[in-house]
Amino acid sequence: MQSQTKTKRTKLLSVIGDEDTVCGFLLAGIGEVNQHKESNYFVVKKDTPVSAIEETFKRFTSSEDIAVVIINQHVAEKIRDLVYSYRAPIPAVLEIPSKDQPYDLSQDSTVKRVRQMLGLGA
Repeated sequence: MQSQTKTKRTKLLSVIGDEDTVCGFLLAGIGEVNQHKESNYFVVKKDTPVSAIEETFKRFTSSEDIAVVIINQHVAEKIRDLVYSYRAPIPAVLEIPSKDQPYDLSQDSTVKRVRQMLGLGA
């Protein structure tokens, strides 16, 4: 009798952020490039078009390989409507601060959803 082994593929973290944030996560080992030459990270610079950020966010949140999308809050602000409209639990979207931009807890999409679920308003 043959043993059937299910191959369980690990899910990835992805990151959208400034160069320092992305570099830090890459140094921690999250970098991955798939067979289509698509990476799980995206560096946002001052001149990065909002459409490129939106496209990357949509690609990451629709990927079955990604469990968590980490995004700098100041980058999430550029696509705030898209971030707020994303409702799926996986991949989870986590907004994090960057070293050069202040973090505003009241704008964090995860905090807003938790407050709504607890009946504490937005």
